[in-house]
Formats: sequence, C-alpha cells, structure tokens
Amino acid sequence: MFEAKFNDGVLFKKIVEAVKELVKNVNLEANGTGISLQAMDTSHVALVALQLNEKGFKKYRCEKSLTMGLSIENLQKILKCSGNDDQITLRTQEEEPTTLSFTFESKNRISEFQLNLMSLDQEQLGVPDTEYSSVVRMPSNEFTKICRELGNINEAIGIETSKDGIKFFVKGDIGEGQVSVKTNESEKLEERVECDVDEPVNLSFAVRYFNLFNKASALSNQVILSMSQDQPLVIEYIIEEMGSLKLYLAPKINDEESQ
Repeated sequence: MFEAKFNDGVLFKKIVEAVKELVKNVNLEANGTGISLQAMDTSHVALVALQLNEKGFKKYRCEKSLTMGLSIENLQKILKCSGNDDQITLRTQEEEPTTLSFTFESKNRISEFQLNLMSLDQEQLGVPDTEYSSVVRMPSNEFTKICRELGNINEAIGIETSKDGIKFFVKGDIGEGQVSVKTNESEKLEERVECDVDEPVNLSFAVRYFNLFNKASALSNQVILSMSQDQPLVIEYIIEEMGSLKLYLAPKINDEESQ
C-alpha cells in the first residue's frame, strides 16, 4: 500500500512543470521516508534529483519500497485535469504496481484517474555528498533575470565567485557583458545574497540549461548555487517543509567564447 497526499496540490504540478523539458521517462522511488527521483537528460549533461520527505505530506504511507516508472508527458496530461486548489493524492495498492492512481479533491468535486506505469531500466546514480568551495544563495527571480538577459549575447555564461559576491559574464559575436551581484544581509529572505567562498571558481555553462532549470524558480524564492572548480554545478531549490529539487550541470570545457 502506497499513499501520498499533498498539502498543496499545485506544488506537485510545479515540480512536474520544472522538469518536463529535462527528462522524459523517470522512475519514481517511494519508501518509508518519502519519494525521490533521479534522472539524466537525454544528452547526459544534466541530472535531476528530487527528494520529498514523508513529513511534508498531509498523509503518507508506504509499506514497501516501490519503483514506479512513468512518462512525464503522460503525467502532465493527468495533472491538467486537476485545479490549482485541488488536493492531490497518489495511491497504489499493488506490490508490483502497473498503474498509479490520482485523486483530485476540491470543496465540491472529487476526480479519479489511473496512469499506466512503465518498466524502465534506470539505475539510481547515488550522487555523493560533496563539499563545495563556493556556495552562493541568491533570489531565484534575480538569477532567472540574469540568465535571460545574458543569454541574448552568447550561448555560454561564465560564473566567477568571490567573498564579496558572484559575477556572471558573457562574450559573444555582438559584444560582451557582465552582471555582478554583491552580498547583502537583507532581513527579507527573498532579497538576501550570501556567498560562502573558501576558494573562488571561474566556470562556464550552457545558458540553454540555465533557462530550463529556471522553470523551478516557482518552487522557491531563493536558489542555491554550489560550485567547485572543474566540477558540476548544483542548482538547488528548497521546497519548504518538503525537501528539495537539485539540478546538476557539467561545466563547458575550453569554451573560448566564454573566457
């Protein structure tokens, strides 16, 4: 028996919206501690890692660890049948589930749907916990705005960190530009910028992936960028009281245009 009821159904819809253009078919893993998902994008440049803790659900029960393979496209079709005010419950009573049930509840209406599951040959990648030399916390809407603006100039964005802040820069055929964001200790969390830099980094990334990742900004008003030189960048959105969505992106190597 597996049952997971979201306090806020629209949150689940936002999560699916955030990853739909990165991954197509995924294994949803459920156990006694919550729900997780790990999947590479088709080009094997980016990794999506979702963790939702059981304490964050309105109701959660999982008697046996389950792996549920599903199509993100088909999942989204089911979720389009729900309203933004609906409570969403995922449920299956099968030990080897072939379908996943969805219940959408509003004040005057209950809708029920079944999604056919898939058998996917995907391994859990076991992403290790890593100590990063630069960790930057900044408003997610500011990060989105910077990526959108600089992406008009070049396909790659450089990132440079220091104890004073973070700099984003581009150099392309039409010219070059940079945006520096300084640390601040604003009392408003959504405006605060914090830079924990043991060693500065200077890396370059494909802006196309940043723009895809930024669809997750609806999940949190802050984004956490964790970096070490020549290592994948981690872009993390904390999902309040539930868990997190982490997006890993490999840096571009020897990209002269971004230097």
